[in-house]
Amino acid sequence: MMNSFLPEGQLRWLSGCYFFFFAILGALIPYLGLFLEHRGFNAAEIGFLMAIFMGTRIIAPNIWAMVADRTGRRSELVKLGSLTAAVGYLSFFYNGGFIYLALSLTFYTFFWNAILAQMEVITLETLGDKSNRYGSIRSYGSVGYIIWVIATGAIVNWFGPEAVLYVGLVLFAGLFFCSMPLTASASTAVRDDKSSPLKLTKPIIWFLLSAMLLQASVGPFYGFFVLYLKQVGYSEALAGIFVAMGAFAEIFMFAIAPKLLGRFSVRTLLMTGMAVTAIRWVLVAFLPEKMPILALSQVMHAFTFGLVHASSIQFVHRHFEKAHRSKGQALYASLSFGVGGALGNWISGHIWGDGSSAWMVWIFAAICAVAAMLVVLALPPEDQNSSDNRKLAVAA
Repeated sequence: MMNSFLPEGQLRWLSGCYFFFFAILGALIPYLGLFLEHRGFNAAEIGFLMAIFMGTRIIAPNIWAMVADRTGRRSELVKLGSLTAAVGYLSFFYNGGFIYLALSLTFYTFFWNAILAQMEVITLETLGDKSNRYGSIRSYGSVGYIIWVIATGAIVNWFGPEAVLYVGLVLFAGLFFCSMPLTASASTAVRDDKSSPLKLTKPIIWFLLSAMLLQASVGPFYGFFVLYLKQVGYSEALAGIFVAMGAFAEIFMFAIAPKLLGRFSVRTLLMTGMAVTAIRWVLVAFLPEKMPILALSQVMHAFTFGLVHASSIQFVHRHFEKAHRSKGQALYASLSFGVGGALGNWISGHIWGDGSSAWMVWIFAAICAVAAMLVVLALPPEDQNSSDNRKLAVAA
């Protein structure tokens, strides 16, 4: 009797965790560059610090995945990670200079980035055979992102860049609060001697390289987009609205992704998403003062993240053995969002400057085009989706 009630309560708290996790992303990523600029850091230093924000995704998810697979204690790891991230974030309030902030960022983003993969597993295990409900639960993350990317833009516009600190603290506290009621999931420890070693085939290697380059091309958007729009002449509040447009488009794409994955091959969808992304960066580079064009470029985020991510999750599911699918998802996340995101932010910081920002976006459009070409090596033309694509796409 209690078990029949427990999953619904668990899902409500998981929805809250998604809300606050991605609210943190919406509040910090677009405006951290403004905050660091206000603190007196130059473009190269901002790029390096933003690279740390992404770079901890390289190691954290993989370490947490290994511990979770061995112990099965995923909910406890989520609680520990959210608490440590919230406490660690307090160190960010002290203006201790470049090295100090780099260490602070490394510490609290490590634990923050570590918990998302475990939240995903807990959610899917709680849903069981009702995985079609995943999209409605995961959408709370997009809602949190939209609300707080707009709200933080308005707050920064009213109170200045230092307000970002206090917004982040509230959101980290909310994430920890929502993680506390989570109960143990159905996970069991995995015995390494019962599964074959993880093998990285050529298609997997080409796919991972392509995913890494795509996320590298998104580096200027995550690290410098608000600064770029401010340079063009937009306010922080309006920039936040433009960023939120991308999240709205992302929700729509996640809703139709199951139908697209059931009709088209993963190869076709990945190439389409990456090609549209390359066009998006060209529009951002050369027509930012045209509000309708800028709005269109943000709607294209449905392809940049929504379509590419849903297709990538499908690729990993099909090309990794069942015993290694969790490791495959962690590897995809760490190499794409971690290595790719960090590399994109680091490069952006070194080529950013007056008169060079448009060329920076153009360079990353070319990188994105190369990523699309690598998909050809990862998947042959005859690669088609299996009959269960629609079901799997719901979990993307």
